[in-house]
Amino acid sequence: MEEDFAMSRRCELTAKGPQVGHKVSHSNIKTKRRFLPNLCNVTFISDALGRNVRLRVSTNALKSVDHNGGLDAYLLKARAANLSPRALEIKRAIEKKVGKPAPVAKAS
Repeated sequence: MEEDFAMSRRCELTAKGPQVGHKVSHSNIKTKRRFLPNLCNVTFISDALGRNVRLRVSTNALKSVDHNGGLDAYLLKARAANLSPRALEIKRAIEKKVGKPAPVAKAS
């Protein structure tokens, strides 16, 4: 499943994009409409790379990055399938700098 990140209305970290639904009038007439993600341009600070990184992310992703302890920690945990090519490049650079995280063994 390959996503197209060339479109402008897509979060670079979570791959959230527009959704389609109905606008429902008072008389219950349904008309097609688009629900756009709440995107904002944010400058993150990467501790591992020692530089600022500008990304266009949803506010939901912004909360997730804060919750996970910063951009570096979030990108190390994130799936590569959800990331934009630019975010994937940053993730690889962070992994190279920090070293790949060891896989966590599940206790049975």
